[in-house]
Amino acid sequence: MAADQASKGPEEAPQTSEERLRAVTVGERKPHNAPVHLAPYDPAWPARYERLAERIRNALGPKALLLEHVGSTSVPGLPAKPVIDIVLAVADSTDEPAYVPALEDAGFVLRIREADWFEHRLFKAPDVKGNVHVFTAGCEEIGRMMAFRDRLRSHEGDRRRYEETKRTLAARTWRYVQHYADAKSEVIREILARVLEDGPSPGTD
Repeated sequence: MAADQASKGPEEAPQTSEERLRAVTVGERKPHNAPVHLAPYDPAWPARYERLAERIRNALGPKALLLEHVGSTSVPGLPAKPVIDIVLAVADSTDEPAYVPALEDAGFVLRIREADWFEHRLFKAPDVKGNVHVFTAGCEEIGRMMAFRDRLRSHEGDRRRYEETKRTLAARTWRYVQHYADAKSEVIREILARVLEDGPSPGTD
């Protein structure tokens, strides 16, 4: 359920059947049964991220070990579902009492718990349409999400390739939006392979 999931290896994000969606969802999940709306890039998206990030920082203080804007809304010029994706690193994502109550008090709602995929937790954001993806600090998936974002920001060819794939897939009817996200996995792996071949983008660590 992560933004632009692209895991490899033994903890690769499973293709999400309806049975799996029910198993990992906290609360009710309603079918989408429609194409996916992609909005033109909105210069206001970074400010919306900052609003949510500030709310998270106020809720968690030093427990928020890393906060980053990820996903398509973090890439200037890229059309996207108008939902802000944030990656949050905490000391231990399985230690829910350490951070879940504070986030819930700030209006965030826990919706996904994936024990078999990096112990990922997903919260829906208040006020602004957004997803907060929680992992344990140092989790390899955080690095992949940021590397993918940075590649799209710095390489126009890969950004166009990803946009074309998104538009083609988004035009189809999807029972759940997660199935649309799963369908992008191949192009994401392709782009991430080039990151490994070429090394980090200029200006990144």
